[in-house]
Amino acid sequence: MKHTLSVLVENKPGVLTRISALFARRGFNIDSLAVGETEDPRLSRMTIAVDAQDSPLEQVTKQLHKLINVIRITDLDPSASVERELMLAKVRAGADTRAEIMQIVEVFRAKIVDVGKDELVVEVTGTREKVEAMLGLMRPFGIVELARTGRIAMGRGTARL
Repeated sequence: MKHTLSVLVENKPGVLTRISALFARRGFNIDSLAVGETEDPRLSRMTIAVDAQDSPLEQVTKQLHKLINVIRITDLDPSASVERELMLAKVRAGADTRAEIMQIVEVFRAKIVDVGKDELVVEVTGTREKVEAMLGLMRPFGIVELARTGRIAMGRGTARL
C-alpha cells in the first residue's frame, strides 16, 4: 500500500540523513522525498512517499517518533489531503513543432518558463497522474533535460499537520 507521510521536524543539519537512514535500515524504498521550510523557520516539513506493501509502516513511524528532531508524523489519507508535484522539462522545439507544444502546454494549464532557439522549458504542477500525462505527450518531441520535485502534500480543511 502506498503511503504519504508528512513529517514535521526541527530545521537542523543531519535530520534528513537520520530519517532516510531509518527507512533504509528497515528495507523501505522511498518513492519520493521533498523537504522544505515551513511558516516557522525553525521547522521543516518532509513529505515522504513510500510503498509499504511488504512491511508494516507502523514500526518505522514508531522509530521516527523516537528521533529527537521529529515533532509530528501524519500518514495522509489521499481523500483528505492535497498532493502536488512540480516538473520542469526542457523539450526540443523547432519551428515546426513549437505551436503544437504550446497547445499541449495550454491544455494542461502548464507554463513555458524559458524559450531558446531550439528548446522550450515547460513547467507543470499537479497530481502525479497529470505530470506523467504531460511528460508522455512531451516525450515524442524529445526531452533534453528533466527535473521533478517529488510529491508534496497537505491535509485539507482546518486541521493543522
